[in-house]
Amino acid sequence: MCPILKGREEEEEAILEAAKLMLISARTAPKSGGIDDVLTLIVYGEEKELLVREMEKIGKEKGITNFKRDAKNVQDSHVVVLVGVKGTKSFGLNCGACGYKSCEKFKSAGEIIGQDFIGPNCILKVLDLGIALGSAVKTASMLNVDNRVMYRIGVAARRLKMIPEATLILGIPLSATGKNIYFDRK
Repeated sequence: MCPILKGREEEEEAILEAAKLMLISARTAPKSGGIDDVLTLIVYGEEKELLVREMEKIGKEKGITNFKRDAKNVQDSHVVVLVGVKGTKSFGLNCGACGYKSCEKFKSAGEIIGQDFIGPNCILKVLDLGIALGSAVKTASMLNVDNRVMYRIGVAARRLKMIPEATLILGIPLSATGKNIYFDRK
């Protein structure tokens, strides 16, 4: 007798597998100097609901309606991939893109907790984060999983200490439905 696989259940399982492959893409993405300070996490189930509630709460606190809109996208998504970076680590290039004359001045400034994230961040670490995000969404796209990089998810994830070592986090919600839920958001 042949087993029967339910379409919706198998699709949700496949999205979780796609999220795992996205983590590999983020991990193997090129990093400045070969130093890997990128951090990743998959969020689903009850933890995803915590993320939704935190996004709604932040939206009310800040009076920004787009937090509620993005929270609805997260609610309607199966899984969220978080990608963060330890950005307050200095690369040692003395480029000044962080706003300081040297990496030594950058390091001596210490961490500053902002409204959304922790700074200052080394530009090369932020670039590493961007490249890791690009690699992750490329993988999702290749697997035909709808996705969108979202700043506001990262704000909520940081407040919930989902990746406590990260100074900067962005989120990628994943969905597979008959219509891309991230396309014509209102």
